[in-house]
Amino acid sequence: MTRLARLRRSIEDLFPERHLYVRSGGEMKGYVLTPRKQMIAAAGVSAAALWVGVCSAAMLVNVLSAGSADREIARTQAKYERWIADRQARLNSAVAELNAGGTANTTVAASIEKRHAALAMLLTDMRDTPGAAAALTPVINHALAANDKNPARIVDTVRVNQEQLLDAADSFAKSRADRLRLAFRLAGLTPASFMPKSGSLGGPLIESKDPRALAAVLDVDEGFADRIQHAATDMSEAHALEQAAKDLPLAKPTVEGDAERSSGFGVRTDPFNGRPAFHSGQDFSGSRMEAIHATAPGVVSFTGVRSGYGNTVEIDHGRGFKTRYAHLAAISVSVGQQVAVGQRLGGMGSTGRSTGTHLHYEVWVNGRAQNPERFLKAGAYVQQAD
Repeated sequence: MTRLARLRRSIEDLFPERHLYVRSGGEMKGYVLTPRKQMIAAAGVSAAALWVGVCSAAMLVNVLSAGSADREIARTQAKYERWIADRQARLNSAVAELNAGGTANTTVAASIEKRHAALAMLLTDMRDTPGAAAALTPVINHALAANDKNPARIVDTVRVNQEQLLDAADSFAKSRADRLRLAFRLAGLTPASFMPKSGSLGGPLIESKDPRALAAVLDVDEGFADRIQHAATDMSEAHALEQAAKDLPLAKPTVEGDAERSSGFGVRTDPFNGRPAFHSGQDFSGSRMEAIHATAPGVVSFTGVRSGYGNTVEIDHGRGFKTRYAHLAAISVSVGQQVAVGQRLGGMGSTGRSTGTHLHYEVWVNGRAQNPERFLKAGAYVQQAD
C-alpha cells in the first residue's frame, strides 16, 4: 500500500491538474486537464513516437537489405562480365599471334571465338537467376586463374574452360527446371499447362527448333549448339514456372512455428457427432488473434460469415485458384481489395462450427477442393530451388 501511495504521488507530481483558458470572440472558456487525461495524452504521444521509431527502423533495415542484395547482384554480374572480357582478350591476342601460323590454327581460334560468343549469350541469360552464381562461380574462378602465355595453349585452355562452364550451366539449368516441375507435380498440377503457348517461350538461343539451324546462326558446331540450346530451354522453362509459382497459393497461411497443423484433408471423425465426415481443408491450431496471411497474391472475393465456417475470407488468385480462411476472430481486409502474398488477412479465432481456436484453410482449383498439404509441400520445394 505504501508503494502504491508513493507511485500515486509521483504520478500526481508529474501530471498535476492543469487549467487551460481559451479566449475566443470575447468569451473566455476554461478546460480542466485532469491527471487522467494528461496520462492518456502522454501515452498516445509515446505510442505514436514508438510507432514512428519502429517504422523508421524497419524502413532502414529494408533499405540496407536491398542495398546488400543489389551489391551482391552487381558483384555477380561484374564477375561474369570480367570472365567474358578476360577470355575475349586472351582469344584476340592468341588469334593475332596464330594468324602467322597457318590456316589451320586460324580456323581453330576462330571456332573457339564463336563458341565463346554463344556461351556469353547463355551466361547473360542466366546471371540474374537465383543460385546461378553459386553453381558457376567456382568454374569461372578456375578459368580466371589460368595464366598461360603460350598462344596455342591459351586456345586449348579456353576450349576446356568453355566445355567445363557449359557442363556446369547445363547441369544447373536442368536441375532447376526439374526441381520446379517436381514442385508443380507435388501440388497435383501439370507443369506443361503453366508454360507459355508453343512458340512463345522466346530467347535467341531457343527460337530455332532444330539445333542445326541454331548452329548455323551461331556459326558453331552442331553438338555445341545443341548443348547451348538445351541449357537455354531448361532455364527458360524454369523462369516460366517461377513466374507461375508466384501466383499460386504455395505459401503458408500462418507463421512457421507459431501454429501446428492438426486435422488434415479427407475423411475424419466429426468432432461434434463422432461420425465419419469429409474435411475439405487443413487446420492450423494456435493462439487467438494469431496473424493469418494470404498464401498468394489475388483479389478478396468474400469477407463475412459463412455457415459452419464462421468469419471467413476468400481470395481469388486467378487461373481458377481460390483459397478460403475460416473461423477467424477478426477480418482485416475487404471485398475487392488487392492483396499480396504474406499480407495479413485477419486473426485466428474459433467462430462458426469450431471446437477451439484454429484456422481452417482450403485451396480450390476450378471449383474443386484440393489437399492444401500438397501445395504447402510444393511451396517448400520451390523455396529449395531458390
